[in-house]
Amino acid sequence: MRILKSILFIYICVGAYLFFAQRSFIYFPTPMVEHPYSEISYDFDDATVKVIVVNKENKNAVLYFGGNGEAVEYNASNFIKMFPNQTVYLVKYRGYGGSTGEPSEEKLYSDALNIFDSLKEKYSEVSVIGRSLGSGIATLVASKRTVKKLALITPYDSVESLAQESFPIFPMFILLKDKYNSVGRAKLVKAQTLLLVAENDAVIRKSHSDNLDWAFKANHSTMVVIKNTGHNTISNSKQYASLLSEFIRD
Repeated sequence: MRILKSILFIYICVGAYLFFAQRSFIYFPTPMVEHPYSEISYDFDDATVKVIVVNKENKNAVLYFGGNGEAVEYNASNFIKMFPNQTVYLVKYRGYGGSTGEPSEEKLYSDALNIFDSLKEKYSEVSVIGRSLGSGIATLVASKRTVKKLALITPYDSVESLAQESFPIFPMFILLKDKYNSVGRAKLVKAQTLLLVAENDAVIRKSHSDNLDWAFKANHSTMVVIKNTGHNTISNSKQYASLLSEFIRD
């Protein structure tokens, strides 16, 4: 009986830790990085969100949402080459790279929709790219707005599914605040969609990307597995750059 009580006590303590510390497992804010690119700021009630802008003065735009520990500044130079005919906006999430506030699913969704709406007032067409964590934000935007193209890099079905896999003995559907349920929103997306998956992704297993791919099947979607790449190295592949640039420009 004493052993059972001890096990139950440990279980409750670990569950409480997962609940109260959960956002530290999801978000890894990056510091400010010196860079030569233009920035604009979006001032919301409780935060200022900074966005890098490259390839100005084009009639169409690309809106980029990065990974949970990504400094988007480092993608800017590649995007300049990949999308010469689109103005590219790279979002620094709340708490990242000089943006103020703290990240949460609700806040990042709200910021993303507001930024997208501001771009739609200026550009004929807006495509959206999301990588890793950002694939959930990009999918949310595409499910609620008219997006030209949607590209998802190392995407997942839901953060809840990832968390449940990592902590199988805990009811993550109860404990988790930020669930990023892309698989539940896929049917609402009307845009042509490309999913780029790393063959050796040790962070998001292919089964999670497969689940999302199946959810998109009723729409115009394609999934490509890029050989010999991992979660953090997929963007080093020439095939990645070629597929992504051709898809957005096509």
